[in-house]
Amino acid sequence: MRVLVEGSGGADGWPQPGCRCASCLRHEGRRERSTIVVDGVVRLGVDGVVRLGVDGVVRLGVDGVVRLGVDGVVRLGVDGVARLGVDGVARLGVDGVVRLGGGEPGDVSGYRIRQLADAHDPAEPGGWDITGPDGGRLLYPARPGAVPVPPEGAAAYDIAFLDLLGEPAQLGLLRARGLVTGNTVTAVAFADHRVSAEGELRRRCGFWQAQLSGDGEAVTTARSAEKRLKARRAPWRVLVLGGARSGKSAQAELRLAGEPDVTYVATGAAEGAGGTEDPEWAARVAAHRARRPAWWRTVETTDLAGVLAGARGALLIDGIGTWLAAAMDECGAWDGSAEGAARLTARVAGLVGAWRQAGAYVVAVSDEAGLGVVPGTRAGRMFRDELGWLNQALAAESEEAELVVAGRVVPLPAG
Repeated sequence: MRVLVEGSGGADGWPQPGCRCASCLRHEGRRERSTIVVDGVVRLGVDGVVRLGVDGVVRLGVDGVVRLGVDGVVRLGVDGVARLGVDGVARLGVDGVVRLGGGEPGDVSGYRIRQLADAHDPAEPGGWDITGPDGGRLLYPARPGAVPVPPEGAAAYDIAFLDLLGEPAQLGLLRARGLVTGNTVTAVAFADHRVSAEGELRRRCGFWQAQLSGDGEAVTTARSAEKRLKARRAPWRVLVLGGARSGKSAQAELRLAGEPDVTYVATGAAEGAGGTEDPEWAARVAAHRARRPAWWRTVETTDLAGVLAGARGALLIDGIGTWLAAAMDECGAWDGSAEGAARLTARVAGLVGAWRQAGAYVVAVSDEAGLGVVPGTRAGRMFRDELGWLNQALAAESEEAELVVAGRVVPLPAG
């Protein structure tokens, strides 16, 4: 299967005409509205049109009806013509298959096209599932923001275009279902000003293992072998640092959105300090839970060394600061006694050792506490110092470290 990307931008392209947002003004070049052509036969676009052959047009209406061009025919290949029923429409059956004429399954020059529901609104079209004559499989979203839902039992896709700016976690779910595999070429559809810059989108594509194609480029299944060679090696450890409300947790979650198997490790209790009810803290916890994909596992623990030792899939640890505060409680280190300090040193060494020997893909969030004012209490200064030293030790054993400031990511080079 060969897919020509005629356009790769949003509904109005990128930059969007007349838009004065920073993303559009800084964007160089032009991405036209997303449109692809499959093997020169089937055209899918952001305007909801499937073009078959050279001059035949089939329009997908809001009522689930495939309507014809002015000539009342669907042209198949070079010389084949399929004429429809007396009402001049081709309807989608209950199974989502395009049916032509007397109601037989749609077989457009050997291409079978299914319209898929949208995860957000099942009554709306979410995208298209296409199977080619050679068995090649393609997934394409209907519009920006659409999340197509393949039916249970569907076969894996060879090429999957997804609106990863709208909902990146759909990639992780498709991988978890086995519909996007190591053999699938995953590509971005509807690239537009929902991201700050194309460079940022390319950065995200790197950890999502997705492809950002340009207008006029071809995507083929032959690129799958090359893609497998570029698969991320394990272990891979990432430390995400930032101040309060910097966006560090959201950035860490974004990194793992494309992973099929994620365990979220919460190191802070659901209630407030000392086990007391704290509405503000509970609201923060609820906001974090709502933002995470529903299929992620959640583990609440301070035994990070144990979790790292037995990790499978990907881990998101949020965060190191709350773990350290709990460890200082458990070790009795707040009073500055030699015994408490020794216990804390051993506990921290255990975490750093487990981080160093981790065999999984791990992303940890930690507070960058050294940029603010000097804490006014002895305990505050002790915590700041301990967290600074711990951050240094983890960063030294990380393949990547980054600082998040005002929602923007600053990579921290090694060495």
